[in-house]
Amino acid sequence: MPADAAADVSPELSEWARRIRELHQRTLAEVARVVVGMDKVVHRFLIALLANGHVLLEGVPGVAKTTLAKTLAQLLGLDFHRIQFTPDLLPSDVTGTCIFDRRSNDFVLRKGPLFCQMLLADEVNRAPAKTQSALLEAMQENQTTIEGTTLPLPQPFVVLATQNPVEQEGVYRLPEAQLDRFLMRIEMGYPGTQHEIAMLKLHSRPVSAVQAVFTPQLLQQAQAQVANVYGKDELLTYIVELAEASREHADLALGASPRASLCLLKCARARALLDGRTYFTHEDVQAVALSVLGHRLILRPEAEVEGRTITDVVRDILGSVAVIGC
Repeated sequence: MPADAAADVSPELSEWARRIRELHQRTLAEVARVVVGMDKVVHRFLIALLANGHVLLEGVPGVAKTTLAKTLAQLLGLDFHRIQFTPDLLPSDVTGTCIFDRRSNDFVLRKGPLFCQMLLADEVNRAPAKTQSALLEAMQENQTTIEGTTLPLPQPFVVLATQNPVEQEGVYRLPEAQLDRFLMRIEMGYPGTQHEIAMLKLHSRPVSAVQAVFTPQLLQQAQAQVANVYGKDELLTYIVELAEASREHADLALGASPRASLCLLKCARARALLDGRTYFTHEDVQAVALSVLGHRLILRPEAEVEGRTITDVVRDILGSVAVIGC
């Protein structure tokens, strides 16, 4: 631990760091009872969860995105709802609407599945932009407006959206404004030979139910500790310089916004806490950079034609900014 950090660390934060690290390990062990080879994905999801953000889970059909989401909801002990997004889904199907009640002879509010603590928006990019936008207010303000009435959502509130790659048929690109509301994008690929064999063995017999690791109250208390994780002022400068480098990169039509800088900071702190540390370093920033920035950056068409990818650009940015005094 840096010498200047030791003086600023409270015993309470140190105890929380130890406790959160234990919860992290227990969560990985419980997930492995249902889904094989997902340690990295779960680790990133927990980073976003601690940072009080929403997650976009991307992968081809059949790689256990929905199964993982359901398992995580059980482990977190949160009130869980699922919406299967389809091309004919309406915004009111997400938020709810007012209906006429004959018994009371008045309109009453029927809340939609949005009113929960963890929402699985399954295949979110199969619905058109109008329906996708029903999530915008909820994700940013933790509230939704129905028929002119603004209603708060239960806390904690997290959206875990899954999407298929845009190359698949029948999908729509998410609007940039909505993509920016997701704290992290996590990509799920194929599991690999050994993990897939282990999966076949695991599901050759009945799988026992997982045990809850978190409670809503425990999760909120852990989220409150993230802001206390120590970081040098030079690290703040480093984060801003990464964002500025993205705005000036020749291959990008749109660079990182100030919100992206703030998200980098939150995720770096959350990653340190999950590892049992009360301070974060430039390595934490670099480790979360692709998941935080990747879905917020837009490649120029010329760069796409040349075969450049967002991953290449993020690596360029990380390599172009010097780490000084961090």
